[in-house]
Amino acid sequence: MHRFLLALILLPGMVSAAYSEQASALFAGGCFWCMESAFQEQEGVVDVVSGFTGGTRPNPTYQGDHTGHFEAVKVTYDDTVLSYQQLLDIFWVNVDPLDNAGQFCDKGASYRSAIFPATAQELELAKKSLAAVVERFAPDKVYTEIRPAGAFWPVEQSHQDYYLKNPVRYKYYRWNCGRDQRLQQLWGARAVGH
Repeated sequence: MHRFLLALILLPGMVSAAYSEQASALFAGGCFWCMESAFQEQEGVVDVVSGFTGGTRPNPTYQGDHTGHFEAVKVTYDDTVLSYQQLLDIFWVNVDPLDNAGQFCDKGASYRSAIFPATAQELELAKKSLAAVVERFAPDKVYTEIRPAGAFWPVEQSHQDYYLKNPVRYKYYRWNCGRDQRLQQLWGARAVGH
């Protein structure tokens, strides 16, 4: 008992971390490198993993066949610090919901934007957030989809944390893709380049 009390006194951060609640959420917003960087530095985010979801083909890979899948990120977060609604808010200002051909310079079905809620509550929040975006951009058509969460397949290790491992190449790609410029045009001050 005394050791437990001593641990509470000496290691309060560690004890509270042990009791935190972790949840995960899936989002697709074009290049998973860019979506990874959008979420990774947020307070309450534990980890962000790049990968594929939304398709039926098992074991999709970047260099191999990922037909039918979206490039996506799995965000693991502490839901006592960060809510699913806050994740949705981050998601929206990092995508172009008006683009049905992909995202920014990346075109093709795997680069489309989508939200993959895993629970009824997440689905309700996703629908409300989509309705607000539709209203904001009316009469333009919003193409971002809400799809059921399914299997998530992490991509090869060389694509994980790409923006950290290759910062110069990442920034060059992001700038040439016009991502930040378009996000600024769509979302104004809410858009934050990464």
